[in-house]
Amino acid sequence: MVLSGKGGTGKTSITAAFAHLARKSILCDLDVDAPDLHILLQPSILETQDFVSGEEARIDAEACTGCGICRDRCAFDAVTEQDGVFAIDPLRCEGCMVCLALCPAGAVISEPRHCGVRHLSSTRFGPLVHARLFPGQENSGRLVALLRAQAREVAAAHCCGLILSDGSPGIGCPVISSLTGADMAVIVSEPTPSGRHDLERVAALSGHFRIPVGVIINKYDLNPQAALEMGAWCRGQGHRVLAHLPFDETVVQAMLQGKAVTECAAAAITPPLVDAWEHVESFLKTLPPAARNTRSGGLLERMS
Repeated sequence: MVLSGKGGTGKTSITAAFAHLARKSILCDLDVDAPDLHILLQPSILETQDFVSGEEARIDAEACTGCGICRDRCAFDAVTEQDGVFAIDPLRCEGCMVCLALCPAGAVISEPRHCGVRHLSSTRFGPLVHARLFPGQENSGRLVALLRAQAREVAAAHCCGLILSDGSPGIGCPVISSLTGADMAVIVSEPTPSGRHDLERVAALSGHFRIPVGVIINKYDLNPQAALEMGAWCRGQGHRVLAHLPFDETVVQAMLQGKAVTECAAAAITPPLVDAWEHVESFLKTLPPAARNTRSGGLLERMS
C-alpha cells in the first residue's frame, strides 16, 4: 500500500518513490477525496469516465403546482423556494426520494447523481488509475472499488505483476475499501503522540483484515526517543519496521519540481527508502501464489 492515519505524513511522496524504485508497476491513487499523486507523476490522461452513483431529485418547474409538500417533508432541508418557485439543492439532497413519492403533481424527477470522474493515464513510471470525487459527494468506497478493479484489468493487459496504491488517510470507508484484498499495507507515521495513536488505529484495521503491516517512521530525527518507542511497539505487535526516514528538505524541492524524491541524487532520504523498498519486495516474493490476494486490486499487491 501506502496508508497513514492522517494527511501530511508523506505517504504520497513515498508511493511515488516506490513507483520509481519498482521500475515496473501499475499505480493507483485511491485517495479519491483529495488525490495528489498526479502532481508528482505529471500524467497524460488517456481515458476519462464519469462516476455516477445514487440518485438525486430535481423539480420540473413547469409541472410544479407550488403546494410545498416536498419542502415540508424533506428531512434534509434540501428544498428551497424563491418567489413561489421550488427547487432542490443538490448539495443537501440525500436521494431519499420522499419528495418523489409524495408530490401530488408528479413534478419531482429522479436523476442519476454525477459524483466525480475517473481517469486512466500514462506516467514515466507506468500506467496510473486515479479519480476525483466532487466536493460534498459520497460513495467514495464504491469509487475506490472501481479503481481497484480497473487497476487489475490494466495490470493484466500490461502483464505487470505489481499494483502500488496511494490510499486515503484515516480509517474510514475509502480506506476499508482499499484494504480489502491487499497483500501488504505500508503505514507511514511520525514520532508524535498523535502519530502513534493514528498508527495504532490503522494497524488495527489492517490486522482486522489479516493484512501484513510494514511501518515507515518519517522524520524520526525530530523526536528520536519517540521514534524508538514506536519501533519497539511495532516489533512487539509483529509489524515490520521498514525504515526510519530523516527530515530532509530535498523532499520539498522534489515536490516543487514534480519529481519523486528518489529521482534527486542528493537526497539523504533516498538510501533508507531504497532499503524499505527492498524489504517490501523481499516480503512479496515470499508469498506463495496460493496465498496472494487475487481479488480486485490491493494497496500493495503482487499479482499471481
